[in-house]
Amino acid sequence: MPHKIFVNLPVKDLDRSVTFFTALGYRFDENFTDENATCLVITDDIYAMLLTEPFFKGFTKKEIADATTSTEAILALSVDDRAAVDEIVDKALAAGGAVANEPNDQGFMYGRSFLDPDGHQWEIFWMDPTAATAA
Repeated sequence: MPHKIFVNLPVKDLDRSVTFFTALGYRFDENFTDENATCLVITDDIYAMLLTEPFFKGFTKKEIADATTSTEAILALSVDDRAAVDEIVDKALAAGGAVANEPNDQGFMYGRSFLDPDGHQWEIFWMDPTAATAA
């Protein structure tokens, strides 16, 4: 049975986050969506639970990191080709995201990054499968 990953992220404005990720072409699982949270479907096995900050706080005794001033995680997603890297990041920037870093082109691997409206850093990358198996 394949395992799934559910990354939980605090967001300041749930509707704004839904609008942002919808503009990138992602969908949401309505079975896990209410006024406190939504389930961003990245793939059949990868999900990001976007939780309002007060709801997120109920799952931890620690302070919530302010992703606009510190990095709590870098969320890296692989895609099928270089064009998909540019497509997703260009959509993110057009939807209100910000550039996190300059593009990283190593020939066999290409990536770009963006910050979502809450400051979470997303890395979108492609790696040549033949180069990956040769390593």
